[in-house]
Amino acid sequence: MSRFAALLDDFFFRPDEDVSGLQDFAAGSDGVAARAPEEVPEEYLAFRLEGESYAVPIRAVREISKVPPLTEIPRAEPQLLGVMNLRGELLPVYDVKVRLGLAERAPVVAGPDAAVAPRDTRILVLRTETGPAGVWVDSVAGVVKFKPSMLEPPPQGLRLGDRDCVVAIGRRGPSLFILLDAEQALSS
Repeated sequence: MSRFAALLDDFFFRPDEDVSGLQDFAAGSDGVAARAPEEVPEEYLAFRLEGESYAVPIRAVREISKVPPLTEIPRAEPQLLGVMNLRGELLPVYDVKVRLGLAERAPVVAGPDAAVAPRDTRILVLRTETGPAGVWVDSVAGVVKFKPSMLEPPPQGLRLGDRDCVVAIGRRGPSLFILLDAEQALSS
């Protein structure tokens, strides 16, 4: 046998060889690296409040409406702007800017002293435990998707009341989105 053939003989598998250790080593290895469990992204509806980007889970949004005339409610809680008639259904409309500390008080947008709403302003009709409710937003930015790895816990410096309604911060490139719990944002 030539020297080259002897080298090849050591290299190739022979039927009489014991390869049990090699089979254990190769078990589960099909040449493809093990995949990490795939992250399923969740969709959020992004909107703007006072120049900042916020978002709520899309499953909590029933619809987006242009701002109709609102009827004021006397002696209502400060964040309740009024009620709106949406195809025969009366819905409360809230301003979450006060709750989030973006404004000292809600603007007068209902009743005879109401200012005209800016063109981009919308009402997000959200599904809540007590029924649908509207949220006054400056504009709607669109739908964004976040994988769990793109979310960070809210910062520790939040005021006590804001901690329950801000659930996470989402990063999308250079943009940050403050993710809200709709139920908590509407509670007083």
